[in-house]
Amino acid sequence: MSRARPLTFYEFFAGGGMARIGLGPDWRCAFANDFDPVKAAVYRANFADAEAHFREGDVWALSPEDLPGQADLAWASSPCQDFSLAGGRAGLKGGRSSAFFGFWRLIEALNADGRAPRAVVIENVTGLFTSHGGADFTALCEALAREGYRFGALEIDASRFLPQSRPRAFVVAVREAPAAGLAGDSVFHTRLVREAHGRLPAALAERWVWWRAEAPPRPNADLSSLIEADAPWRDAGETDEILGLMSPLHRQRLEALRASGARAVGALFRRMRVEDGVRVQRAEARFDGLAGCLRTPRGGSSRQTLIMVEDGEVRTRLITAREGARLMGLPDGYALPHSANRGLHVVGDGVAVPVVRWLAAQLLEPHLSGRPGVLAAE
Repeated sequence: MSRARPLTFYEFFAGGGMARIGLGPDWRCAFANDFDPVKAAVYRANFADAEAHFREGDVWALSPEDLPGQADLAWASSPCQDFSLAGGRAGLKGGRSSAFFGFWRLIEALNADGRAPRAVVIENVTGLFTSHGGADFTALCEALAREGYRFGALEIDASRFLPQSRPRAFVVAVREAPAAGLAGDSVFHTRLVREAHGRLPAALAERWVWWRAEAPPRPNADLSSLIEADAPWRDAGETDEILGLMSPLHRQRLEALRASGARAVGALFRRMRVEDGVRVQRAEARFDGLAGCLRTPRGGSSRQTLIMVEDGEVRTRLITAREGARLMGLPDGYALPHSANRGLHVVGDGVAVPVVRWLAAQLLEPHLSGRPGVLAAE
C-alpha cells in the first residue's frame, strides 16, 4: 500500500493480536483490549509497543476517553460461545456475548463525540446468522444502522486459505458509501448470508451492501505439511484404545488406508453419538487434508488428535500448540505460552490471520484509502 499515513485501528477482544497480524505492518494499532490474562500476556510477548496501547480488563470498564483519536477501523471478535451450537445459542443478550454491548456502547459514544470509526468489522461464529431465528443478527444490523453505518456480511471458511475447516461470519460496516467496484456478487454470499439478509426489515435491507470479494487461490499446504516432526507420539496401547472407539465405518476406512501402504495424516475428534437409542463415545477421523475447527481446550471433544498412517502403521497424538498456531496462519516466531493448553486457548479463540489479510486487501484498504463512491444498486 502507498498512502500519506498508515491506517489506524482499534482491536477489541484482541486475544493474541491475530487480527493485528493479519492487517499487517501498514496499519497502526491505536488501542487494543482483552480481559483474559493469558491472552494479554501473549499479546505483550509478541508486540513490543503493547504497553503504549494495550489495556487488559473488561470491555465494560473502558470509557471513550481510553480510545485515542478517530480510528479508521474498529475490529471486534467478540466472545462467540453464546452463538455456537456448543454454547446453547443464548444470543446477544446471553452470557459472554453480552460483551458485544460493552464494545458497542463505546462506538455509540465515539459517534456522539464525532469520532466514530470509519469502518467496523465484527467477526463471530456462523451461528450469528441464525441465533434466535435470526433476531440477533437483525438486532446487530439495527445497532449498526442507528449509528449511521451501511453493512453487509460474508461467510468465510479458513479452509480457503489454510488446512483448517473454520467457517466464520464477518460483518463489514462502513460510514461512507463504498465505491461501486466494491459491491457485487461473491462466493462468500452463502445460503446463511442470503437468508439472514432476507429476514431483515425493508429499512435495514436498504442499508445492506453486497460486498464483492474474489475467492482466493486454493492453499498449497495441507495438514501433513504443518505437523511438528519431533513431537512425541502415543504408545501403541493408547492408540489402540482410541481406535477402539471408531464406528465400523470409520474403522473400515482406516484399515483401507493402512492396507494401501500410503502415508496419510488426519484429524480425529471424540464425539458423543446416539446409536440404537444409546449415547456412545466415538472417535471420528477425517483424511481430507484439513484439521477440524480449532477450539479452546475446555471439553473432552475440544482438543484434536492427529492420526498418521504410514507403512501400514497407525500413530496418534494430541495436536500441539505450535501446530494450532500454524493452522491459524501464525508464523513460527510467534511467542506461545509454555503450556500446550494455554497456547491452544489463545489460538483456538482467535481469527485466522490470512482471512484478515485478505479482507483488508479486498475491501478495507480499497475503501479506506480511496475516495468513497456511490453505493452500487442491489
